[in-house]
Amino acid sequence: MASSSYSPQEIVETIRMVQMEKLDIRTITMGISLRDCASESAERLAIRAYDKICRKAAKLVATGEAIAREYGIPVINKRISVTPVAIVAEAASDADQLETMLKIAHAMDRAAREVGVNFIGGFSALVHKGATPGDMALMNAIPQALAETERVCASVNIGSTKSGLNMDAVALMGRVVKEAAQRTAAADGLGAAKLVVFCNAVEDNPFMAGAFHGVGEPDCVINVGVSGPGVVLRAVEAAPEADFGELSTIIKRTAFKITRMGELFGRTASERLGAPFGIVDLSLAPTPAVGDSVARILEAMGLERVGIHGSTAALAMLNDAVKKGGAMASSYVGGLSGAFIPVSEDIGMIESAEMGVLTFDKLEAMTAVCSVGLDMIAIPGDTPAETIAAIIADEAAIGMINRKTTAVRVIPAPGKKVGDSVEFGGLLGRAPIMPVHTLSSAAFIQRGGRIPAPIQALNN
Repeated sequence: MASSSYSPQEIVETIRMVQMEKLDIRTITMGISLRDCASESAERLAIRAYDKICRKAAKLVATGEAIAREYGIPVINKRISVTPVAIVAEAASDADQLETMLKIAHAMDRAAREVGVNFIGGFSALVHKGATPGDMALMNAIPQALAETERVCASVNIGSTKSGLNMDAVALMGRVVKEAAQRTAAADGLGAAKLVVFCNAVEDNPFMAGAFHGVGEPDCVINVGVSGPGVVLRAVEAAPEADFGELSTIIKRTAFKITRMGELFGRTASERLGAPFGIVDLSLAPTPAVGDSVARILEAMGLERVGIHGSTAALAMLNDAVKKGGAMASSYVGGLSGAFIPVSEDIGMIESAEMGVLTFDKLEAMTAVCSVGLDMIAIPGDTPAETIAAIIADEAAIGMINRKTTAVRVIPAPGKKVGDSVEFGGLLGRAPIMPVHTLSSAAFIQRGGRIPAPIQALNN
């Protein structure tokens, strides 16, 4: 897609969206395969991984910034995703497996710092049907790895529509999330904010903390995540009398324009970096900045506050319209592509949660129709690991039954209770501590085993 295919009117509209409505490229993410870095030596594996990441991504940040200057479009984040480390590192047999996982985490962190990206994802395991010794080692290494690194992000896929839910892994991840927060207590549990637990994880997601480079991907690929809550908000506010059919059309047209920009940016970056163009993820990703909120879009539709009755229906319409509009604007739409509802990263969500209007249970209901799931939610630090596991199980069940990606990123903030708040800064924002149910789910989680795949899995 060449820039000459854009009309003067489209160019003027884009300039206005960038200047007035906070339109940006939220992330350009380079996916890098580490499959050819595998070695029986943990030290050699770490060196190979570091060298390949630095070689492939050497020009990523400079190229992203150069294109941003040329087109006048801000690029907020430059990131890297790699092959799930549990797969790559399992062959290393000359050292303790836990130590091997930590070595590669540190190598990833050094490489991310060297090339200048803000996050690197892929400290990951795929255990939806069972865990190998390498998977177990990686999951057990997550809390220490996230505490000892700055830019590494972790994810674990514990279920899918085809395989059901691995409840043994769910139970373990409840403990891992809790320990990750405790090991970073001085930073309000920041480690847990860099950890996502998935059902139906996708291989080409450019957004952190859940990005990893799937085994079906090429050696290196460029994926772009666009964003534009502010642009959609202005469009909705400009149509106060529109019925829902008309409003859906307005949102579709807006999503089309946003995605066209992402397609142009991604293909240009792909050409200059000599890596294949992967996908545009057209998700609406909010930030704590005023005017960059998904919650405000829902409120502009007529809800007094996000979280009240009607919020799920409004979000469903928004998510569907974004997907329909964006799908027409790109050859390859992928990733998650919808509307994110992270509490700490959306000023409207933060305010509703502080007022008690937006509750944990309502958020869970809304995740059935949004892009991902329970995202960036701070909960009391004394929440039992079994309760966290049960939260993961509930959210994974929504994904499994509805054939969609769902995820949990909760932060059991050490020493904090309901009424307190945590402050992460930057895009991670701040979050009020939200109450969770205090009655026990422990006996349920302790059953273990697998919840079988639903009948929807038998669709061949």
